[in-house]
Amino acid sequence: MRVRNKPWANQFILDHPESIVDDPEKYIGKWESRFPNDAPIYVEIGCGKGKFITEMAEKNPNINFIGIEIQKSVIAMTLKKVVNDHLSNVQLIHTDGGLVNTFFKKDEIAKIFLNFSDPWPKKRHAKRRLTSPHFLQSYQDVLPDRAELEFKTDNRGLFEYSLVSLNNFGMKFETVNLNLHDSDAVKDNVETEYEEKFKEKGPIYKIVAQFVD
Repeated sequence: MRVRNKPWANQFILDHPESIVDDPEKYIGKWESRFPNDAPIYVEIGCGKGKFITEMAEKNPNINFIGIEIQKSVIAMTLKKVVNDHLSNVQLIHTDGGLVNTFFKKDEIAKIFLNFSDPWPKKRHAKRRLTSPHFLQSYQDVLPDRAELEFKTDNRGLFEYSLVSLNNFGMKFETVNLNLHDSDAVKDNVETEYEEKFKEKGPIYKIVAQFVD
């Protein structure tokens, strides 16, 4: 979901190098140095305006989080939340794309979240979906064995595609939820901005699956 350009975004990002980087390759094997401790690192790919990652960071001070986002105006909004809430356990990556195995080394991160990723509905764009095989391989390249991938979407087509893709990749399903907000699991759910807006318009699907070597 595109947002209007924020004229203040570029300068705000430049003013806060302690919380955001645009050269993630520089930190391969060194992400621990961006945090005040060596707690496990969880990554959200496509962190949007930051509601999910900042609330997760507040609820889990013993975990470090990294949010990755392409749109500068969007990640600047997340950065503003991080700065205003003094969240030392959140780092942000502004990047124009790339696979996570170009940003992290093996076992450097412990978990990945995919929240309401672009469904890329056209068949010819299937390889761009964040649950396509080459993306799954990039996640496995940096995660430890048995690490979790947590995925949410409101797009039935992407959900069904992801079920097949994860299964074919040999992942072990822990949770497959066809209507998250009509289940007991919702009590532990942290919403994104998109989810908050669209949860009344249809089911939210959720998958939690493990990578198995």
